[in-house]
Amino acid sequence: MKKFFLALCIAGSLISAAQAQTLRTPQPSTTQTFKQDFGLGTVEMSYSRPNTKGRKVFGDLVPFGKVWRTGANQATTLTFSDDVTIGGTAIKAGKYGLLSIPGKESWTMIITKQLDVTSPAAYKQESDVVRVDVKPIALPMTIETFTATLANVKANSCELHLFWENTLVALPITTEVEKKVSAQIDQVMNKDNKPYFNAAMYYMDNGKDLNTALGWFDKAIEQNTSAFWVYHQKANCLAKMGKKADAIATANKSIELAKAAKNDDYVKLNEDLLKTLK
Repeated sequence: MKKFFLALCIAGSLISAAQAQTLRTPQPSTTQTFKQDFGLGTVEMSYSRPNTKGRKVFGDLVPFGKVWRTGANQATTLTFSDDVTIGGTAIKAGKYGLLSIPGKESWTMIITKQLDVTSPAAYKQESDVVRVDVKPIALPMTIETFTATLANVKANSCELHLFWENTLVALPITTEVEKKVSAQIDQVMNKDNKPYFNAAMYYMDNGKDLNTALGWFDKAIEQNTSAFWVYHQKANCLAKMGKKADAIATANKSIELAKAAKNDDYVKLNEDLLKTLK
């Protein structure tokens, strides 16, 4: 009987230990990883998000003039799938650490080869890829949770925004698109199945030669004479060129084809375009 009782006690202890080992509680500083399309590639950031919890953050919890891991717990990292430029320095595609030195009047943002900096003592300045000084912007509200995001995302430029407490800092990032896309266009236009529509859209949306874009829209229509979406974009191109009468006729053709395809979205898009051409 005593052996049976002892076995029960041991079994109970093991169950309790197993339950304790699997206990999950919320992270004090939650981790986040986001991925944003940018240029011809992506930017991915991984970081931890501390809360203010009523504390004074910059100049106290996060001292001025000292290296900060720009987050909590883990090291903060940025991964670029394509080459970018930060602070005038070309940065090859790859994974990098993101550090900062907050200041009352200016912040120093650091892109480093180090991927494991979680304290100032671990930082090695010789591993810096680039340093950029940016001006902090005072916010009219309090941001409880440290937040990072890519903002003002355009074809070849964006900004990494960091928000916390009453402060915003923005790190500009650029990438080479023009030469790469132009090279692709030159290459694919020598093939049988030419992407006329995509090439025309790129030219029209990026302020390049509209006559060339218009010619490519016509070629795209030859490939698919019922492509109401191509007619719509051709109408946009004609409108940009100041050829209102041609733009109106093309938009009406797009409406006709869109109705036949039962695509109300493009009927509405063309109707809205026609309103601007009156």
